[in-house]
Amino acid sequence: MSAEVAIQKFSFPFSCTALHPQQDEVTPKKCIQVKTLELHDLQENTILSKPSAVTVIGALVHNENQAQENLKPPPGGDMASPQVLVCSEASQSAVLSRRSVFENLMVESEDQRPATKRQLSSESAARTITVVKKSAVRKEAEELRHLKPKAHLGQRVALRTAAAGKRRRRKDLFTNSEVFHRVDSHVIMAGAELKEKCVYDVKTIVQSITQGARNELERLRAIWVWLCHNIEYDVSGYLGHSEKLSSPEEVIAAGRGVCCGYSSLCTEMCREVGIECQEVPGHSKGIGYRQGQSLKNVKSDHLWNAVLLGGQWFLLDACWGAGRVDMEHESFVKRFDDFYFLTDPEEFIDSHFPDEEKWQLLDTPIPLEEFERRVFKTSAFFAIGLRLIQPHHFHIVTDDGEANMSLGFSRPVTFTYEITQHQDLLHCGASEQKESNNSSFGLLTVNHRSMNLQLLPPATGTYDVKVFARPETATTALIWVCSFTVECPTPRAMEEIPENPFLSWGLQPSAGSLGVAGSSQGSEVAEVEEGIFELSLKTSRPLMVLCELVHPELEATVAKRCLATQIQPNLLTCHVLCPLRGFYRLSVFVRDYEKTEVKFNNAANFLLHCKGKVIGPDELFPPNLGSACGPGTRTLEAGLSKFSHTAALVSTQQGKCNITFHNQQDLELHTVISREENKTEAIPLSRHLFCTYTDSKVTVSVSLPDAGVYRLGLYAKITPGGDFNPMCDFVLRNSSNQPGPPFPCVYSAWRKGCVLFEPRVGLLEPLSWVRFRVRIPGAQKVSVVGETRTDMKMNKSRVWEGEVFSGNGLQQLKLAASFGESSDMAVLMTFDIKQSEREV
Repeated sequence: MSAEVAIQKFSFPFSCTALHPQQDEVTPKKCIQVKTLELHDLQENTILSKPSAVTVIGALVHNENQAQENLKPPPGGDMASPQVLVCSEASQSAVLSRRSVFENLMVESEDQRPATKRQLSSESAARTITVVKKSAVRKEAEELRHLKPKAHLGQRVALRTAAAGKRRRRKDLFTNSEVFHRVDSHVIMAGAELKEKCVYDVKTIVQSITQGARNELERLRAIWVWLCHNIEYDVSGYLGHSEKLSSPEEVIAAGRGVCCGYSSLCTEMCREVGIECQEVPGHSKGIGYRQGQSLKNVKSDHLWNAVLLGGQWFLLDACWGAGRVDMEHESFVKRFDDFYFLTDPEEFIDSHFPDEEKWQLLDTPIPLEEFERRVFKTSAFFAIGLRLIQPHHFHIVTDDGEANMSLGFSRPVTFTYEITQHQDLLHCGASEQKESNNSSFGLLTVNHRSMNLQLLPPATGTYDVKVFARPETATTALIWVCSFTVECPTPRAMEEIPENPFLSWGLQPSAGSLGVAGSSQGSEVAEVEEGIFELSLKTSRPLMVLCELVHPELEATVAKRCLATQIQPNLLTCHVLCPLRGFYRLSVFVRDYEKTEVKFNNAANFLLHCKGKVIGPDELFPPNLGSACGPGTRTLEAGLSKFSHTAALVSTQQGKCNITFHNQQDLELHTVISREENKTEAIPLSRHLFCTYTDSKVTVSVSLPDAGVYRLGLYAKITPGGDFNPMCDFVLRNSSNQPGPPFPCVYSAWRKGCVLFEPRVGLLEPLSWVRFRVRIPGAQKVSVVGETRTDMKMNKSRVWEGEVFSGNGLQQLKLAASFGESSDMAVLMTFDIKQSEREV
């Protein structure tokens, strides 16, 4: 047996950090130089029964006096590290066998030592022995170097490696589970072959599945993966419907077992490959666990394992790694969970509490009461990279009807939650996955680094709250990550909150990838003043937007008249009207502007609260309002620019306004005006709209008949001979009760370049002289036809002008012109003449 193997098997009360079996290099005095012999957990009365086998010269301490003498620092300096010289003449045959050394190496337990012998300083107790040999570099890097003594029953087990200084974590052993792909694949394949051949012998199975494993870690991994994939949890045995199987042979043959079946089989298999493995009994927050129950004086209900790797203990649970129990259907759901392989103690303690404190493996162990109060976290909680901000205990009592909880994260995460009436069992068969949120008793908001959940239980009582999450980039269902219990002594009196099926309030975590760069409104509740709310979203690229407004008592048809959206290349604006008091959900959906085949995705959801003035039915936006209100991306693409009114909403106190813009591509334009359909008009509403087009400038003049809200629609023919396409809508809000007169009725001969200066109204007074001034490019003759025909004269400014008598009983005047060589007169527009009441 090599020196290294022999020393690995000794129960030394210290650790060797670099001892290898290669040919030793010797000093000029033909001795191996062993440096830095420092006392580490050195327990006195350590006796070698065969001193001739290994000669130790220098600082190996055999009694208390010598130990304390060596610990004294030299005058004027730190304590020097003693050296040990081991003579190279001691041949390998002189090394004690594993059995003889193990039997003769005796270590006193801590509680058996005399008081004077327990006074070694913490500094000396934390030191180690280091063996330096130049030839050690050539050994395989993956071989575990830190050795630790085997524990004797009744003794205090050394659970930490002083040589490491700091406990190694799972990530220090392997970066991720992908490094075990070769091992895992071999184990799964070999396990299937062994099962097919009905091989139930532990030794044969272990030899087969560990074949090709290069080190202790890979051998352990092979055993754990085999257990997770080949043994199912014995639900029938757990429920008492059949006899529980626990012995390794029974468990392997049946392919099922309860927790003790997993743990005992793991211990047996590890023994076959020389890995020290302990079964750890304790409590777990698994099947049958009731949140808040006291576990004091209650017999523990679970078994898992601890293994010694490189002188340090690690924890694993193959039972929890194999899957979960569906109590609703009394069945086992196979689901390989890699989290429970060498789980870090700080995470393991949230769900597993050992009977013996030492197996917590924590620097500061926690009491049982703290374990009972801790928030339950599933493996997904740690896999996603979440951290608990508040609360620190699972049971929360509402304050003024409100309870709050927060989770932090380093990478974008999508969340939702579920609040239900309290049930005793933590695992009660409820779904561990969730697609959306159908609860209206809370506000879940997500910002850059945290999720905040404000719960508002609807009535007095106790509630269970499950939080679900998934990485933002994932497309799978959300997974249960943690649970709380909320006790509500007195609920808050408040209006009903609309359901939010889109998981969270505020910008969605995916909003940035969808092109939404920022919002004028945060994730908090927006208090609506005067019944009007405006939302602005900055965009990183041109987007299309659709909005949805939901109120528990608001009809869908009315809700549509509460929204007006403006779409600009780098800005989306949504104007909201609130006709009812209470809470509203405003949801925003976007897609890339040019990708018409792509569906809209939810980018944000905002909770609005209107508790003051509301908007009356007559103040809602006009029906049939387009998705693009006001100038924006669409008008820019069509070459319509330099709008006098850049906003979607236009207010007028006189009932009149002019909207101007430039038509750079000389498109054929069309405008319409409308309002609520149930309004009856004495004069067609189209007569209150008049367009003038000169050069590239377009002027749309509006004269509204009475107070109210109107839609002004602008259309253009993008391709010659094609249909008119909507460019944008304006919302005109008129607060004047003075009726605005209509414009003349315009015909197709009125075209680009024609300008009407006087009269600007289309309803003339009878028995009056009316002055006409008009510019008509290319006209050879311009006349106004009434009872008689009055010819206009062109002045120096090329404006046709003249005066016309409206007459008595005449109903209409016509403005006409002839063009080119033709003498035919084309009607440009007509003017109506007011009729006296007697005539009407």
